[in-house]
Amino acid sequence: MRVIVVEDNLLVRAGLATLLRDRGHEVVALAPGPDPVLALVRTHDPDAVVLDIRMPPTHTDEGLRLAEVVRSRHPGVAVLVLSQYLVASYAAVLLDRSPARVGYLLKDNVLRADVLEGALHRVVAGGTFVDPQLVDLLIRSHSSLDVLSERELEVLRLMAEGLSDRGIAERLTVGLSTVFTHVQHVFAKLDLPAGSSDNRRVRAVVTYLATQRGGAAP
Repeated sequence: MRVIVVEDNLLVRAGLATLLRDRGHEVVALAPGPDPVLALVRTHDPDAVVLDIRMPPTHTDEGLRLAEVVRSRHPGVAVLVLSQYLVASYAAVLLDRSPARVGYLLKDNVLRADVLEGALHRVVAGGTFVDPQLVDLLIRSHSSLDVLSERELEVLRLMAEGLSDRGIAERLTVGLSTVFTHVQHVFAKLDLPAGSSDNRRVRAVVTYLATQRGGAAP
C-alpha cells in the first residue's frame, strides 16, 4: 500500500519508513509536521497516513486535529495515529466523527511488525483499530464489567480492538453464531446500543470505556 509518514523525530520517521518498506509498502512521502500534509495527500493519493499524535508547534494534539482534517477532506484515505501514551480520550476523539478508516496504535507496538501490519490493513480496508494494550488497560480498570463472563470479556476486548464478528470467531476458534450471542449479551449487560455496523459498534464500546474511566490512563 501507499503510505505517508508524518513524524517530527527524524530517527523515528526514518525508522518507520524503513519498517514499512521492508514490509513491502511504498512510502510515497515523509513529513516532519502537519503543515505540508494536505498538499502531500493531494499529490500522492496515499492509501494511508501514519502520523504522530504530538507534533510541532505545541506538541499536544496536533496529530488528532490533522487526522480530523485529512479524514474530512479525503474520506478515502485511512489514518493511523501513533501515540506514546495510553490515553483513552484520544481514541474516543478519533472515533467520534466516524470510526471508519481510523486507528490508534501505541508507539511501543510499532516495532511489532504483525501489529503494525494488522492495524494498517484493517484501517485501509475501511475498519477500525484500537491498540490492544489500551483496550486491556481500560477493561482491567472497570469494576462495572464484573457482570460479564470471562468469555464475554474476551469478546468485548476484541470488539474494542475493532474486530468483526468473523474476526472474533477466527481469533477464538468458535462459530459465528456463538460470537453473535456473546456480543448481544455484552450489549445487553452494559446497556450499549448494538449499532448496525462493526465500526459504530467499536465507537460505542470505546466511548463507553473511556467515559466510564474518565478518559486517561495514569
